[in-house]
Amino acid sequence: MPMERILFVIAGVVVLASLAAGVWWTPYALLLTAFVGLNLILGGVADWCPMMAILRRLGVKRAAEIACER
Repeated sequence: MPMERILFVIAGVVVLASLAAGVWWTPYALLLTAFVGLNLILGGVADWCPMMAILRRLGVKRAAEIACER
């Protein structure tokens, strides 16, 4: 699975979990949703975000790298 898809899945899970925690636990959990949103904006503008660096160290390849191998 390409890095971009993994990044979207991780972001979606964190957003849903923080929304649920904000509703049932504490409203301060909604700050995590804002943090993930800012990271997605950074990833879209700069083509880099902290999770991409972590996934790259784990050996996950980007979609363009996978396409070049074929």
